[in-house]
Amino acid sequence: MATLAQWIGGARPRTLPAAVAPVMVGTAAAHAAGNANLGLAVLALLVALGFQVGVNYANDYSDGIRGTDEDRVGPVRLVGQRLAAPANVKTAAFACFFAASVAGLALVALANAWWLLLAGIAALWAAWHYTGGKNPYGYRGLGEVMVFIFFGLFAVLGTTWTQAQTITLGAVGGAIGCGALACAILVTNNLRDLRTDRAADKRTLAVRLGSRRTRLLYAALVVAAFLAVGLATITHPTALVGLLAAPLAIRPVRAVLGRTYGRRLIPALVQTGVLQLGYAVALTVGLILA
Repeated sequence: MATLAQWIGGARPRTLPAAVAPVMVGTAAAHAAGNANLGLAVLALLVALGFQVGVNYANDYSDGIRGTDEDRVGPVRLVGQRLAAPANVKTAAFACFFAASVAGLALVALANAWWLLLAGIAALWAAWHYTGGKNPYGYRGLGEVMVFIFFGLFAVLGTTWTQAQTITLGAVGGAIGCGALACAILVTNNLRDLRTDRAADKRTLAVRLGSRRTRLLYAALVVAAFLAVGLATITHPTALVGLLAAPLAIRPVRAVLGRTYGRRLIPALVQTGVLQLGYAVALTVGLILA
């Protein structure tokens, strides 16, 4: 039976900046538009965290029962390492999805933005089918696309809309930046697991591109995130504060572009999470100053 520490490890807390960052930036963009709401921001954060942890447990379950997690580096695998019963991990995933859905229903009701229910339904489908179902899109190299959409565009723009009932260039720039860095986290993760994913016939984008092009993709995503700050400055010049996070990119970019493989990429994965959170904090400050 898995311990509490192992269950927490299975939730993959290092990935949580991908959930926190877009809500911060979306709320700051709503503030810059003149109508931030802390209560709605908290609900949006609960939705994002619920989906993120739920996805992590769902991936643990689906990869575990397929046998693709039996030879892995990185965080604990509850099913793959036979620490917890697959049914229990699946239940944990759906409990997180349920909690996120309840918070989401409250959010759209209070914001009177019922059309966002469609986005929520799409997010539920995407959360499960990343590695779940008969034809998971994560096994076809589409994981980064969905991460950009749901942890970038939907998360930031949805957060802004529920509070300000409008979309600004500040929100769009933040959505692109947060989405790009969320993708960079996944790219680093898949680069770390490239050898074992290839052996298990898990055709992630890293497997399809190969090591060299995957490393270049990572660097391009980081650059894109900081270029997106320029988009936000068109209407909010103080968003340039977001560039203060650039030094946080030096170490992970250097590691990924080097000849680092497997377990040695774990520090770069952590540093990319720190980069995304630092980017979100800096851009949030810039938008608040606007």
